[in-house]
Amino acid sequence: MKNRFMMVVLTMMILFFGVGTHAVLADEIHWMKFDEGLLRAKSEHKKIFVNFHAEWCGFCTKMNKETFTNPALIAYMNQNFIPIKVDSDRESALAQRFRVQGLPTSWFLTDKGEQIASQPGFVAADNLLHMMQYISTDSYKATSYKDFLKKK
Repeated sequence: MKNRFMMVVLTMMILFFGVGTHAVLADEIHWMKFDEGLLRAKSEHKKIFVNFHAEWCGFCTKMNKETFTNPALIAYMNQNFIPIKVDSDRESALAQRFRVQGLPTSWFLTDKGEQIASQPGFVAADNLLHMMQYISTDSYKATSYKDFLKKK
Protein backbone atom coordinates (compact mmCIF):
# COMPACT_ATOMS: atom_id res chain seq x y z
CA MET A 1 0.00 0.00 0.00
CA LYS A 2 2.80 2.36 0.95
CA ASN A 3 4.67 1.56 -2.30
CA ARG A 4 1.54 2.19 -4.33
CA PHE A 5 1.06 5.59 -2.69
CA MET A 6 4.69 6.51 -3.40
CA MET A 7 4.29 5.48 -7.05
CA VAL A 8 1.20 7.68 -7.41
CA VAL A 9 3.02 10.65 -5.81
CA LEU A 10 6.09 10.10 -7.97
CA THR A 11 4.00 9.82 -11.14
CA MET A 12 2.13 13.03 -10.29
CA MET A 13 5.41 14.86 -9.67
CA ILE A 14 6.85 13.69 -12.99
CA LEU A 15 3.71 14.76 -14.83
CA PHE A 16 3.56 18.11 -13.06
CA PHE A 17 7.21 19.02 -13.52
CA GLY A 18 7.41 17.54 -16.99
CA VAL A 19 4.48 19.61 -18.25
CA GLY A 20 5.80 22.74 -16.55
CA THR A 21 9.23 22.36 -18.15
CA HIS A 22 7.72 21.76 -21.59
CA ALA A 23 5.59 24.90 -21.31
CA VAL A 24 8.65 27.00 -20.51
CA LEU A 25 10.59 25.58 -23.45
CA ALA A 26 7.74 26.33 -25.85
CA ASP A 27 8.17 30.04 -25.09
CA GLU A 28 11.48 30.23 -26.91
CA ILE A 29 13.22 28.92 -29.98
CA HIS A 30 15.40 25.88 -29.32
CA TRP A 31 18.59 27.22 -30.93
CA MET A 32 21.40 24.79 -31.62
CA LYS A 33 25.03 24.95 -32.71
CA PHE A 34 25.69 24.27 -36.39
CA ASP A 35 27.17 20.75 -36.21
CA GLU A 36 24.68 19.61 -33.58
CA GLY A 37 21.80 20.99 -35.65
CA LEU A 38 22.96 19.21 -38.81
CA LEU A 39 23.02 15.89 -36.99
CA ARG A 40 19.57 16.44 -35.51
CA ALA A 41 18.13 17.53 -38.89
CA LYS A 42 19.36 14.33 -40.50
CA SER A 43 17.92 12.15 -37.76
CA GLU A 44 14.57 13.99 -37.56
CA HIS A 45 14.30 14.68 -41.32
CA LYS A 46 13.59 18.37 -40.72
CA LYS A 47 14.73 21.35 -42.71
CA ILE A 48 17.18 23.77 -41.08
CA PHE A 49 16.90 27.49 -40.39
CA VAL A 50 20.25 29.22 -39.82
CA ASN A 51 20.50 32.73 -38.37
CA PHE A 52 23.88 34.42 -38.84
CA HIS A 53 24.34 37.26 -36.35
CA ALA A 54 26.87 39.19 -34.25
CA GLU A 55 26.73 40.87 -30.85
CA TRP A 56 27.45 44.32 -32.31
CA CYS A 57 24.71 44.07 -34.98
CA GLY A 58 21.76 46.36 -34.25
CA PHE A 59 19.36 44.66 -36.65
CA CYS A 60 20.34 41.27 -35.20
CA THR A 61 19.31 42.53 -31.76
CA LYS A 62 16.07 43.88 -33.24
CA MET A 63 15.36 40.51 -34.85
CA ASN A 64 16.05 38.73 -31.54
CA LYS A 65 13.64 41.04 -29.68
CA GLU A 66 10.87 41.40 -32.27
CA THR A 67 10.95 38.43 -34.62
CA PHE A 68 12.24 35.55 -32.54
CA THR A 69 9.84 36.30 -29.66
CA ASN A 70 6.66 35.98 -31.72
CA PRO A 71 4.63 33.04 -30.30
CA ALA A 72 3.34 31.82 -33.68
CA LEU A 73 6.83 31.95 -35.18
CA ILE A 74 8.36 30.18 -32.18
CA ALA A 75 5.82 27.35 -32.38
CA TYR A 76 6.20 26.93 -36.14
CA MET A 77 9.99 27.10 -36.02
CA ASN A 78 10.29 24.53 -33.23
CA GLN A 79 7.78 22.20 -34.89
CA ASN A 80 9.04 22.34 -38.48
CA PHE A 81 12.72 23.32 -38.44
CA ILE A 82 15.97 22.72 -36.66
CA PRO A 83 16.93 26.29 -35.66
CA ILE A 84 20.64 27.12 -35.65
CA LYS A 85 22.33 30.35 -34.54
CA VAL A 86 25.80 31.22 -35.80
CA ASP A 87 27.88 34.10 -34.43
CA SER A 88 29.62 35.32 -37.59
CA ASP A 89 32.55 36.80 -35.64
CA ARG A 90 33.26 33.60 -33.73
CA GLU A 91 32.58 31.28 -36.68
CA SER A 92 33.87 33.36 -39.58
CA ALA A 93 34.79 30.33 -41.72
CA LEU A 94 31.18 29.16 -41.59
CA ALA A 95 29.94 32.66 -42.46
CA GLN A 96 32.32 32.73 -45.44
CA ARG A 97 31.14 29.29 -46.54
CA PHE A 98 27.59 30.66 -46.70
CA ARG A 99 28.74 33.89 -48.38
CA VAL A 100 27.38 36.05 -45.57
CA GLN A 101 28.06 39.66 -46.55
CA GLY A 102 25.80 41.48 -44.10
CA LEU A 103 23.99 40.79 -40.88
CA PRO A 104 21.62 39.40 -40.00
CA THR A 105 21.43 36.77 -42.73
CA SER A 106 19.03 33.84 -42.66
CA TRP A 107 19.52 30.58 -44.55
CA PHE A 108 17.15 27.69 -45.18
CA LEU A 109 18.77 24.28 -45.66
CA THR A 110 17.55 20.78 -46.41
CA ASP A 111 17.76 18.10 -43.76
CA LYS A 112 21.06 17.09 -45.39
CA GLY A 113 22.49 20.60 -45.06
CA GLU A 114 22.06 21.57 -48.72
CA GLN A 115 21.31 25.24 -49.36
CA ILE A 116 17.74 26.11 -50.36
CA ALA A 117 17.56 29.90 -50.04
CA SER A 118 18.88 32.85 -48.09
CA GLN A 119 17.40 36.13 -46.89
CA PRO A 120 19.71 38.99 -45.91
CA GLY A 121 18.72 41.64 -43.40
CA PHE A 122 16.07 42.08 -40.75
CA VAL A 123 12.89 40.07 -41.34
CA ALA A 124 9.67 40.79 -39.43
CA ALA A 125 7.95 37.85 -37.73
CA ASP A 126 4.97 37.65 -40.10
CA ASN A 127 7.24 37.70 -43.17
CA LEU A 128 9.58 35.08 -41.74
CA LEU A 129 6.62 32.87 -40.84
CA HIS A 130 5.44 33.00 -44.49
CA MET A 131 8.96 32.13 -45.66
CA MET A 132 9.11 29.20 -43.26
CA GLN A 133 5.75 27.92 -44.51
CA TYR A 134 6.91 28.27 -48.12
CA ILE A 135 10.07 26.26 -47.41
CA SER A 136 8.68 23.65 -45.00
CA THR A 137 5.83 22.66 -47.34
CA ASP A 138 8.25 22.28 -50.28
CA SER A 139 6.26 24.91 -52.17
CA TYR A 140 9.58 26.42 -53.30
CA LYS A 141 10.02 23.40 -55.57
CA ALA A 142 6.90 24.10 -57.64
CA THR A 143 5.91 27.76 -57.29
CA SER A 144 7.42 31.19 -56.87
CA TYR A 145 7.32 32.87 -53.48
CA LYS A 146 5.19 35.65 -54.97
CA ASP A 147 2.57 33.14 -56.17
CA PHE A 148 2.72 31.32 -52.85
CA LEU A 149 1.88 34.55 -51.01
CA LYS A 150 -1.07 35.23 -53.33
CA LYS A 151 -2.63 31.94 -52.21
CA LYS A 152 -2.36 32.81 -48.50
